[in-house]
Amino acid sequence: MNLLRLVLLGLAALAGIVAGAALLQKAIRPARLASPLTATASTRDGEPGLSPFQIAAAQHILEEELKTAPEYAVFFERLKSLFPLGYESFLAGFSRRLALGGNMGSVDFLISDAVRSLHLSHGGLAAKAGNLALEHIFELQVSMVGALAAKDPHLCVAYLNGGGSAGLSEFSAQIRGLVAAMGIADLDAIHDGEVQQVERLAPADTDFDALEKALRAKGLDTPEIEALLDGKISNPPVAEAKMCQAGEIYLETLAAMPEPERLRIYGFAVELMSRP
Repeated sequence: MNLLRLVLLGLAALAGIVAGAALLQKAIRPARLASPLTATASTRDGEPGLSPFQIAAAQHILEEELKTAPEYAVFFERLKSLFPLGYESFLAGFSRRLALGGNMGSVDFLISDAVRSLHLSHGGLAAKAGNLALEHIFELQVSMVGALAAKDPHLCVAYLNGGGSAGLSEFSAQIRGLVAAMGIADLDAIHDGEVQQVERLAPADTDFDALEKALRAKGLDTPEIEALLDGKISNPPVAEAKMCQAGEIYLETLAAMPEPERLRIYGFAVELMSRP
């Protein structure tokens, strides 16, 4: 089976547009720490030593910045509740980078990096979530593509292709409620997978054959289908407005597939998203 058939579902990373924003930020990424940082004045791994005061001052700046986006407060509270060590690690790592002179970037970058870090360490668990938690991730993907389609077909196609653009980064700041909801859906699916441990088979070629047949029945032609399922770009490429509409149809058609096929594809897509 060609893994590129999941190019659209991969959407570059867990939170889609959240990850797209992260790719564009010029801030230094915080290190993903295995445990909360213990502040010390000694040199570590060749980095300058930092005093507890410097770390605390940087963390205060970080926490104040988070307050400027109340839409994200629920996400960070959920992260703190479900994954306290991950939350503390995020704060410690980012605070250290700030204290060393790193650029924090926008508050939208903070949530994107938190989601990305958690997904790289725990994301595979989302594939083992119960049906409702797993499906909710993709329900929100439909909402995101719809919002992008209404905003700008170019941004919509960039999102579907998993690429970043300045427009995507700026747009994420305009729809923070949806971005936060996507991040929360990811957190909930990871936690649910940790508890439920649902084992699903990988999708078979017959699942994708059924999806392709359904897409053709919805009026999509070979260039759009090959772009969505195989990552192939036609010459000339499909017009952006048409490709964006095809992406909406893709996600909606997948959501309407019989449950066994749909969940196999969803689970495998989420597992791929967690890979570096």
